[in-house]
Amino acid sequence: MAGAPIDRIPLHTILLPALGIVTYLLIGKIALEPLAIVVGLVLLGNVVAAVHHAEVVALRVGEPFGSIVLALAVTIIEVGLIVSLMLTGEPNPGILRDAVHAVVMIVVHGLSGICIVVAALRQREVEFRLEGANAFLAVLIPMAVLVLVLPNHVVSAPGPYYSPLQLGFVAVACLVLLIAFLFIQTTWHRDYFLPVGAAPEIEHIRPTARFALASLGLLIPALVSVVLLAKALAPAIGAGIGALGAPIALVGVVIAAIVLLPECASALRAAADNRLQSSINLSLGSAVATIGLSVPVIAAVSEWQHYPLALGISAGDTVLMTLGFGVAIITYGTGRTTLLAGIVHLVLLATWVFTIFAP
Repeated sequence: MAGAPIDRIPLHTILLPALGIVTYLLIGKIALEPLAIVVGLVLLGNVVAAVHHAEVVALRVGEPFGSIVLALAVTIIEVGLIVSLMLTGEPNPGILRDAVHAVVMIVVHGLSGICIVVAALRQREVEFRLEGANAFLAVLIPMAVLVLVLPNHVVSAPGPYYSPLQLGFVAVACLVLLIAFLFIQTTWHRDYFLPVGAAPEIEHIRPTARFALASLGLLIPALVSVVLLAKALAPAIGAGIGALGAPIALVGVVIAAIVLLPECASALRAAADNRLQSSINLSLGSAVATIGLSVPVIAAVSEWQHYPLALGISAGDTVLMTLGFGVAIITYGTGRTTLLAGIVHLVLLATWVFTIFAP
């Protein structure tokens, strides 16, 4: 979106949400058939449309509020996908765990890694705000441990499960951490999250209030369309992964990939414009918002529907995630980063993907 003035709303971002809602009303749930591919493309188009409208609003309100708007939009999409699969797909107790784990690994290594590479190829040593990056990690690491690791080490419930009381406490803890972080990000220490070396033309592409309000209004039907189409495709997604003989954890990876793909484009554009801090805000902010909002919502739905949630990841995944956070602390520990750091993160992402298929 950076680099061109915003003077009109793309037609496809208006038509696709309407098409998605009409498709769901006419077709309903879809089995594993050729039509599912078409509906899947419409779903992806609606995700792109939703994030586009969120981007317009984000550019209008500026940083760091813009990154928050994008993160909230992505989180709403992910919650809609997970709830749809929980209520209409095959039983999968690990769906929240797999989705959250996938978001953490894709964001911390994949999205951050590629953004660092893109920025470093233009400017060998890239600067960002140390305080902002550390604030993200200070919240993200405890959230990830509470949701993905601690369930394996409590005794109130067997295996990777929390008791209802424990799940409620962890859900509230994640929400409190998110609220505290947003308060710091938007008020007391807003300067920690402002871009370093922003391109001078960024201010000139700020959309007018009229276009921002129009996009805000169009964002709602786009999000509704995404949720409805996810509900329609829930049987096809489960059947497709089963037909391929792929691990069930791949469902979470699919969810994470769908919701993060458009945001990847925004983060990459920011990195290419020498605004690595904006890329960090988008990527790490998505992970923080995902855990802070999706865990409380999905936990409430699971209690309401008596749907078990297996949250603890395996010992191997715990080791790999711990290693990843250690590398992230080194990467964001100086306020400067290089091409090497980006390559290391991408290698860790490839290792995680490999272990999904070869555990």
